[in-house]
Amino acid sequence: MTDDANMFPRRSIRMMQMGLKNKLVSSVDPWLCYYCGECSDTCPRDANPGEVLMTLRRYLTSLYDWTGLSRKFYTSKVWELGAVLLLGGLVVLAFALFWPGISPELTADGGVKINSIMPIKWVEYADWSMAIIVALLLISNILRMYIKIVHGTGAVRIPFFLYFKEAWQLAFHFSTQWKFSKCDGKKYWLWHWLLMSGYTIMFIMIVAFLPWFQTEEIYEPWHPQRLLGYYATFGLLFGLTSVIIGRIRKNNAKFKFSHVSDWLFIIMLFMTVLTGIMVHIFRLGGMPMAT
Repeated sequence: MTDDANMFPRRSIRMMQMGLKNKLVSSVDPWLCYYCGECSDTCPRDANPGEVLMTLRRYLTSLYDWTGLSRKFYTSKVWELGAVLLLGGLVVLAFALFWPGISPELTADGGVKINSIMPIKWVEYADWSMAIIVALLLISNILRMYIKIVHGTGAVRIPFFLYFKEAWQLAFHFSTQWKFSKCDGKKYWLWHWLLMSGYTIMFIMIVAFLPWFQTEEIYEPWHPQRLLGYYATFGLLFGLTSVIIGRIRKNNAKFKFSHVSDWLFIIMLFMTVLTGIMVHIFRLGGMPMAT
C-alpha cells in the first residue's frame, strides 16, 4: 500500500518513533493494514513492520476504549484469564440455579426435546442481553474513534450526504473482505472470508432467529436452516483450523507472534463450534443425557 502519495506503513512507524500520540490517534493508516505479512517478508532491516502495526492497533484500541478494559486485557494475563473464568463461572452458576433438568422424552421425530433442556426464552433473553451490552460498548468506542480521527488533529470536513452516498462501501467490503485480495497469498483471503461469513451467519441465526434455529423439529438435510448451519460450521472450522495450524507452525509472518488474546479467541471459538456440532449430533440421535 506504499506509493508516491502514501508512505505506508513507514508513516505510522515514524510517528511512533517520534512519540506523536495525538497524530497516531487521529490517523487511519494503522487500520488500513490487513497484516498480509508482505512488508515483514521484504523488510531489508528485518524490523517486522507488520507486527509493529499490529501492536500499534492494540495500543490505539486501548486509547479509544473509554472503559479501560482493553488496556487491562492487553497488559495483564491475570485480568484476561480472570475475565474468562468469571464469565464462565457466571454461566455455570446460572445453570445451577435455573436449569430445569433433562427431559428423557423424545419428540415424535425421535429427536431430543432441546427446548425442555434449555428453554428457548432463557437463551433468547441471554442472547439479547449479551448483544445489547456488546453493541453499546462497541458503538460507544467506535464513536470515540470516529471523533478522534475525523475531528482530531487536522480535522476533516465531510459533507453529511457523503455518509449515505458511500454506505455501499461498508456493505461491500464487509461482505467480500475485498482488501484481502490485494495480498499475494489468495488463500488467506479465502479462509478469512469463510471464517467471517460463517461467524456472521451463525451469529445472526442465534441472536436474531433463535426460535427458527433452536427448534425441536428435525428438518430435512436440504432445509435452509440446516444448510446455513452446515455452511457456517464448515466456514468456522476451515478458517479456525487454518489459523491454528499457522500459529503453531509459525511459517508465515502474520502468525509468528501471538498475543494471549489471539489464542483465547481462537480456542473459545473452536470449542463453541465443536460443542455445537456435538449437540447437533446428540439431538438428532435422540440422546438427551449426552445433549
